[in-house]
Amino acid sequence: MSDMLNPCIKAKQAAIKSAASSEQVRNDALKAAAEALLTNKSQIFAANEADLERSRNENLAEPLIKRLKFDDKKLVTVVDGIMSLADMPDPINQTLLARELSPGLELYKVSCPIGVIGIIFESRPDALVQISSLCLKSGNAVLLKGGSEAMLTNKALYDVIYKATVEAGMPGGWMTLLETREEVSEMLKMDSYIDLVVPRGSNQFVKYIMDHSNIPVLGHAEGVCHVYVDESADINKAVPVCVDAKVQYVAVCNAMETLLVHEKTAPAFLPALKRAMEEANVRLLGCEKTRMHIDVQAATDADWDTEYLDYVLSVKVVGSVEEAMDHINTHGSRHTDSILSNNEQNIRKFVSGVDSAGVYVNCSTRFADGYVYGYGAEVGIGTGKIHSRGPVGMEGLLIYKYVLVGNGHKKGDFAPGELEFTHRDLDKDCPYL
Repeated sequence: MSDMLNPCIKAKQAAIKSAASSEQVRNDALKAAAEALLTNKSQIFAANEADLERSRNENLAEPLIKRLKFDDKKLVTVVDGIMSLADMPDPINQTLLARELSPGLELYKVSCPIGVIGIIFESRPDALVQISSLCLKSGNAVLLKGGSEAMLTNKALYDVIYKATVEAGMPGGWMTLLETREEVSEMLKMDSYIDLVVPRGSNQFVKYIMDHSNIPVLGHAEGVCHVYVDESADINKAVPVCVDAKVQYVAVCNAMETLLVHEKTAPAFLPALKRAMEEANVRLLGCEKTRMHIDVQAATDADWDTEYLDYVLSVKVVGSVEEAMDHINTHGSRHTDSILSNNEQNIRKFVSGVDSAGVYVNCSTRFADGYVYGYGAEVGIGTGKIHSRGPVGMEGLLIYKYVLVGNGHKKGDFAPGELEFTHRDLDKDCPYL
């Protein structure tokens, strides 16, 4: 018998109970988790220090160390996210459609949880808090596997959150922490119990998960994000936005990795950009046209497809908004891409023509975040085109069911020439939820 069978069975049972739980119970559990995290922060921080020390000894890159660190600032952020979720309306059992099919025969489309969700995420401990709280609010059960670098921090966070939420009324088994790769491999075989897998990582990693499981996969792929500086852009505004998009937090998927600059604005913009990026310790790589304006290392073809997650930025000069769009649609990861422009026609072309989950106008790519969008948190950024796209908040963890209410109605009564369907939309909620 697989070691994962019992946790998966318990998660399936917990998912059924969570879906039927009251809004009050789930909100009380969220508040209990937030309070417990604050009360137990010393032990959480101690676990994180141990993870940081081990990772430094293993020469983990500094941007990834920053990502791994879980301090007071991150604690306050995740607690605020939990409390904002508790204040949100109940996402479960909401009537999405009400329709009279025939007098006395009424159809209701109502929201419900997906069920059991397996989520594999990177070495960012705050992600565990965000993911678990979203699953709790939306009535789902969750199996979590974080990066090995954050092993001790994740265990400390899990222990605190699980204990507090079960004591507040959530069913046992609603949340399970996986600690080994072998458990992940076993989890991918549990298609009878797990309804959705959300892997956060590179395209190769997401593809590996898809190739090794029959469970539906909602991929959170890498972020090769772009900013395009159009010929009409205000340079004084564009330079600070580009710096923010790159360095405000380099080790995240919504940081800019490639900058595209129109050839007419390049002579004035690129020197100003270089000065600002050098002050921020960013190393620039440029195409041949870029190097005609600033002295930087040559970019290779591989750089256009690279997610650096570091203080490195590739720069390419383009001749038009169409060329910029073509580059993004060819080399981007469908995550988030931004245009800086004062030309409304070019903005319209960019917004309609760039095939990404997030298409921004005159702002930094760093805004691509579930908390920023008002979702409370996110389980990841969906870059595909089915079910959920962009920051996956509660809506991405919900599906729906159809409730049909009749009074002895029989399909045979709707034969030609007899009863007819009215298909009249109603302004009412499902009476049984």
